Amino acid sequence: MKNGKRCAVVTGAARGIGRGISLALAEHDYTVCAVGTRPKEAVAEYLGELTALSPESFYVQGDISSSGDRERIVGEAYEGLGTVDVLVNNAGVAPKVRADLFDMTEESFDRVLGINLRGAFFLTQAFARKMAADPAEGFRCVVFITSISASVSSVNRGEYCISKAGLSMAATLFADRLAEYGIRVYEVRPGIIATDMTAGVREKYDRLIAEGLCPIPRIGQPEDVGRTVLALADGALGYTTGQIIGVDGGMTIQKL
Repeated sequence: MKNGKRCAVVTGAARGIGRGISLALAEHDYTVCAVGTRPKEAVAEYLGELTALSPESFYVQGDISSSGDRERIVGEAYEGLGTVDVLVNNAGVAPKVRADLFDMTEESFDRVLGINLRGAFFLTQAFARKMAADPAEGFRCVVFITSISASVSSVNRGEYCISKAGLSMAATLFADRLAEYGIRVYEVRPGIIATDMTAGVREKYDRLIAEGLCPIPRIGQPEDVGRTVLALADGALGYTTGQIIGVDGGMTIQKL
């Protein structure tokens, strides 16, 4: 906590789900260290919106798949925030080409897992070490943004599914490891959310939703995920850790 405000780090913060999360936190009196790969001038509109809500919030450019960038992200986050109450691992990519499982390339596999799984894991490791050593009081947590793809097969983007399934176990492992320090860990699994990642197949998803894919008959919005993360960050589920919270409109309900 700095100047009476809780402090959060959000990766992949400038667009899509990350934007929804970071703005929800900023709107509710969090100071946010927003992390993204694009230079500041490319995210100026977003930063204007973020700092209008939370003037002390700031942006760090960095690629979580790079060990050097991860070290710098942690350093700049602590320099600007003083402490970290909430870490949100949101940064992630889809394959550049949706290819059948038979056609997946090693290059695509390594790229997707390098960011979505390896990058997120080792960034969390670095933050977790500092959070565990920090005597800060108050509720603290780590949130992993995975996907329904952690358990739902999509054979034309297998590397993405594998990365999210691995990240789900990472969330479980950190929940177990950090419990002794009073740090809660959660996994949030969005369903079909209106972002750049889903824009190319939006027509397909709109049709499936209209045909009954989700009991809640609409596509999800980044704000839906943002409100969920805000509740977790505020400690609304303080007697839970290592749990999966679905934000999917009921899509994964098993029914006859």
